[in-house]
Amino acid sequence: MKRKLILTLALLLSVGLMTGCGEENDSPVATLNPKPIIIVDSSESSEESSQTGSSDSASDSSQIEEEENTEDEFLRGGEYHPIKDRVVVDGMMQSWLTGEWKDAKVAQRRNMAVMINNIQVSLPQYGISKASIIYEAPVEGRITRLMGFFEDYDDLDHIGSVRSSRDYYVYEAMAYDSIYCNWGLARPWVEELINSDRIDNVSQALAGIENGAPEAFDRISRPGIALEHTGYMFIDGYNQAVDRLGYSKNYRDSFVKAFEFADDGYLATYDDYPDAKKVYPGGTQSNAGGYGKHNPCFEYNEKDRLYYRSQYSKKQIDELNGEQLAVTNVVFKVCHGEERLPDDPAHDYLAFQVHGTGDAYVFTNGKVIKGTWEREDDSSPNLFYDKNGNEIVLNQGKTWICCIWKEYADYISWE
Repeated sequence: MKRKLILTLALLLSVGLMTGCGEENDSPVATLNPKPIIIVDSSESSEESSQTGSSDSASDSSQIEEEENTEDEFLRGGEYHPIKDRVVVDGMMQSWLTGEWKDAKVAQRRNMAVMINNIQVSLPQYGISKASIIYEAPVEGRITRLMGFFEDYDDLDHIGSVRSSRDYYVYEAMAYDSIYCNWGLARPWVEELINSDRIDNVSQALAGIENGAPEAFDRISRPGIALEHTGYMFIDGYNQAVDRLGYSKNYRDSFVKAFEFADDGYLATYDDYPDAKKVYPGGTQSNAGGYGKHNPCFEYNEKDRLYYRSQYSKKQIDELNGEQLAVTNVVFKVCHGEERLPDDPAHDYLAFQVHGTGDAYVFTNGKVIKGTWEREDDSSPNLFYDKNGNEIVLNQGKTWICCIWKEYADYISWE
C-alpha cells in the first residue's frame, strides 16, 4: 500500500514579517533556497487506498513524482532516522557538529572553541554567525559569555571580541575535541587546567599562560569602546600557532561525536511534543541567574525552521554580515552551579558541574522535548535523552547550548 504524500512548501521566496521577541523582525527567508517537505501519512487505511485507486500505473506515477523531487524533500519522522556512519563522498562529508555536508577536510579537522564577549557595551560580535555551535553560560557579574565552535572558518579574517577563560568552558570544549582559544583567564581556577596536556589551547600570552600564542591575537580600534573589548583572534595567526605548537589538526581517536542528527531526507518533527515558538533561557523578568540582565529570546520561524536570537531587546547581529543570529536547534543544559567566593563580591567567580547528569530541554522544529543530559568524563560527549531514555535526534544545522544554573531553572519559559 502506497503511503499518501502531501507536498507542502517549507520556505517561501518572499520576505515576510516575523514578530520578534518584543519587536518586529524582518525574516531573511528570501536569501534561502525554498525546500518543500513531504509529510508522510502512515495511517492511511487499505479501504481508503482502494477508494483512491492502487493500480500499477498510479503507483508508478507516484514513485516517479517522488523520485523527481527527492533532492528538495524531507520525510517526517527524522527523530527515528539518525545519521549512521560518516563517509566521504566526492570529497564531502557530513559534519560532526551540524550533520550537514561539508568539504571533507573541514568536517574532519578539529574545531576551534573561541571565547567571545557578550556584554552589551562590546556588541556587535564579529564572525559569530559562522560558528557551528554556540555555548552560553553565566559568568561573574551575572552576565553571560559565549564560546563559538568554528569548523568552517577559512573565509574568516578574525573573530571576536575575544575574552578570558573560565574552567567550565574548557571542560565543555573537551567534549568536542576543540582547540581552545582565549584572551586571559580566571586565576587560579583555570591556570593548572589550561596549562596541562588535557587541553590544546591557543591563548594570548598573558600572566598564567605558559605557552602563549601572541601571533594569533591583536587589537582592532573601536572608537568609544573600552580597550578590553577590542581584542580579536586572527585566523592566519591561529593557523601559525597551531603549527608551531604541534597540535593535531584532525579529530583525535578520543572524539566521538557532538550530537545525533536526522539523516539526509528526514525532518525530526516531534509531532506529539508541545509547541515552543518563543524560548527564554532566563525567562522574561530580571533575575540573577546569568540570563536575567540581557533577557535573550529565541523565536522560531516556521518558514525556514530556524530560531532567531534577540537579547537586550534587540536582534543579535553579526557585524561580519549584518545578519541576525539564527540556529536550527536550541538546548538548555541545567547544571548545578555555585559561587566560588560567596563572601567576595569583587571576585564573583562561578563554577558549574558540566559532568554527570541533569535536566535538559531541547527545542527543534518549533517543539520542546524535556529530558536529561549525561556526560561521563572530559572526553565524553554531551548526550541528551528523552523521558523514555532515547537519545534526542536534532535536525541538521547549527545548535545553541545554554548552560542554565539549576537554582534559576524555574525561570525557563517558552510560549
